[in-house]
Amino acid sequence: MPSATLLRQLQRYLPATLLLLLCLLPACRQRPDIDPAYHEFAYISNGKSDSVSVIDTLTLRNIKAIPVGKNPTGVADNAVRNEIYVANTESNNVSIIDAERNEVAATIGVHRAPYYVSVSLDGRRAYVANSGSSNVSVIDLDKRAVIATITVGNSPGLAKVSPDGRVVAVSNRASDTVSLIDTQKLKVRSTVPVCAQPQDLVILRDSSHVFVACPGSNQLASIDLKTDRVLTLLDIGELPIQMALKPDGGEIFVSNFDSNTFSIVEAYTNEVSGSYLIGSNPVRGLATSDNSLLYVSNFGSDNVSVYAIDEGRVIDSVHVGSHPDGLALTPDEEHLLVVDTKSGDVAVVRTTKTRDNSKISAARALVTLIPVGNQPNDIVIKAFKSGAK
Repeated sequence: MPSATLLRQLQRYLPATLLLLLCLLPACRQRPDIDPAYHEFAYISNGKSDSVSVIDTLTLRNIKAIPVGKNPTGVADNAVRNEIYVANTESNNVSIIDAERNEVAATIGVHRAPYYVSVSLDGRRAYVANSGSSNVSVIDLDKRAVIATITVGNSPGLAKVSPDGRVVAVSNRASDTVSLIDTQKLKVRSTVPVCAQPQDLVILRDSSHVFVACPGSNQLASIDLKTDRVLTLLDIGELPIQMALKPDGGEIFVSNFDSNTFSIVEAYTNEVSGSYLIGSNPVRGLATSDNSLLYVSNFGSDNVSVYAIDEGRVIDSVHVGSHPDGLALTPDEEHLLVVDTKSGDVAVVRTTKTRDNSKISAARALVTLIPVGNQPNDIVIKAFKSGAK
């Protein structure tokens, strides 16, 4: 398939019929034997365009830009509804996108400077940390209304609901604490002192522990959610900004922005098994569902590293756009989508594996760059059938 840049250049000189023929190449065609009711859409928040781009991942095309609020940042999907939620940081609200129509179905006001949305697995509630007003908005997604506003610590960065739906952990960046909210009583049950400037959160799949990354002290805190106590503080690399949980739940991969490394934390023993050089300024990690490969976006070196988890080594590197950040795998994991924040596009990487997953694959490569809006931030992929709940 021709690159997006080349297509833009060709549009100046070639008739539309010839461009159509170019897009009939295999990389452009929809996959055979796909149910017409089946859709796969990637949603990308464009911070400086006040929009969300929609990419059809079956055809690898940008099909729509949806106007939302001002400076959209975090996006999230609903596991049981065909809906997408967008935190609009500067307009202090959340947009609900109907994925069936790819239109905004509702806009819900929250408090100041929301950055992320966390949705319960039953699809009934969303939780939004309002960093500018030191509280959390609780949204009833059936009623599409805020049902509670809960005061927490100063400058909460992220509110994340546990898999069992019983607790919401909130990282209070300016208080060096984590607030634990009881979702039945809708009030803070405990405020736990942790490390400096807590930000990202990972809650284990059994809802037993929450891990907190603290860029201010280059540490991770492990909190037991049965006792609401810190079990340990782990020293890792410089400026840990994001954590990725391995699908089997046994390990956490931590991106250390300033040390050009990622650390591996053993989730059930609370130990750091090692830190490894990766690329320049790693920002996000994402593991494949079979627990074999870890993809890491390197903000400073404009590439994505491929780490073979069982082999314990980097096996590949794929050049993408400028300042890559957010990552998402298509449901069949045949393509990795990479949000390039500076160049304003989404890189599509073919992720074909070798038989043992531990060798460089010539088929693993950049397929195309899809232009989106200005300063894209986050990405989520939603797969569904039209008419389904």
